[in-house]
Amino acid sequence: MEVAEQKAKADGRWPVMTQGKQLCVIICVFALLAFGFPGTLSALDQSDSGFQAYLQSLWPRAEAAGVRRATFETAITGLTPDPSAPAASAKQPEFDKPLKAYLAEAVSTPRILRGRAALRRWSPELSHISQRFGVPPQIIVAAWGMETDFGAAKGGKDIVRTLGTLAYQRQDRALFGDEFIAALVILDKGLAPREKLKGSWAGAMGDPQFIPSAYLKYAASFDGSAFADIWDKPQDSLASIANFLRQSGWRPNLPWGMEVVLPPGFDFASLHRSFAAFKAQGVVNADGSPLRAEGDATLFLPSGAAGPAFLLSDNYWVLKAYNNSDSYALSLSLLADRINGGGELRGRWPAGEAFLSRADKSLIQRELQKRGLYSGAIDGRFGQASRDAIHAFQIAAKISPADGYGSQEVLRRLTQN
Repeated sequence: MEVAEQKAKADGRWPVMTQGKQLCVIICVFALLAFGFPGTLSALDQSDSGFQAYLQSLWPRAEAAGVRRATFETAITGLTPDPSAPAASAKQPEFDKPLKAYLAEAVSTPRILRGRAALRRWSPELSHISQRFGVPPQIIVAAWGMETDFGAAKGGKDIVRTLGTLAYQRQDRALFGDEFIAALVILDKGLAPREKLKGSWAGAMGDPQFIPSAYLKYAASFDGSAFADIWDKPQDSLASIANFLRQSGWRPNLPWGMEVVLPPGFDFASLHRSFAAFKAQGVVNADGSPLRAEGDATLFLPSGAAGPAFLLSDNYWVLKAYNNSDSYALSLSLLADRINGGGELRGRWPAGEAFLSRADKSLIQRELQKRGLYSGAIDGRFGQASRDAIHAFQIAAKISPADGYGSQEVLRRLTQN
């Protein structure tokens, strides 16, 4: 996905299947967990003839995708629904847990140390991969850590059976049927053997947690061979992660962003400026060094002006193509910095911060929509579109500072009349 398009979708909604130059796919198990199911799948009869009938109904779509009949029949013959697939939770830690708490788990000291060990262990391969795709080694390793804790949590489910089950259970969800067929395409093309297609119950495979369509588009072998083994060859997984990020718009030699310090009396008139403009206003890196001058940036204050401050570059939005959550993307970014030897955040989270509930956030979005300031989904998940709308309201209502933060004060002012 082009960076501009990713920014437009950066408001707590999932990347969607598209047929454009860049296919932004949901490749992270967290994104797949967002789809709620009405109950567990244990009620399904493993000999359910309806399951086989449903799979047979997918043949025209499989044939249109180029799958041979023999491959199709081999894959579904004797296949039964998986009763162990749990009902998905409607909650997601990326959106429902306070960022401070999310960061404490995602960027924990043990994970940082494991990441540094992985960076050393795979240094020669990462150097080659980074030169090939233009993505820094620490970003690649951090994505690996966020997805499967460096290979410790890949999942062992039969992906063909799992996706068939999910597609059968929710026939109104085209995603799982499409991914079931994509798995058959992998088999039909001989890109990976059936016994390799293992992953999470939601269909995400291997170290990078690629769903089948993502594997078809982004999987890359380290040595150039036809089979990208994202299950048992970390070097292939690292190359695949880098390929995904590069194809999603990652720009070489551009940081994801950085923690910054705002000067006293900072002008909050705009959250979007060039790095040079922020620099001219007196914004400096967290260590006091001068800001870079090239490129555009977005000011991100996840706890408002009283908490840590970040400037986000275009590459930050590319990370959200992996998982469209600020908690995830910021955690990945900060984990990469720590893996690369960086220190802890300089800014401090506000004590006693009053967090908004999901319902409160939805109410804010609804009130902003009434005022013509917001046109996104009413989902209680704040992304950049919500923050921009809040910022516009703060400016109009003369709320200072106009930091784009959805606070209790913003909620009160929006609903007081």
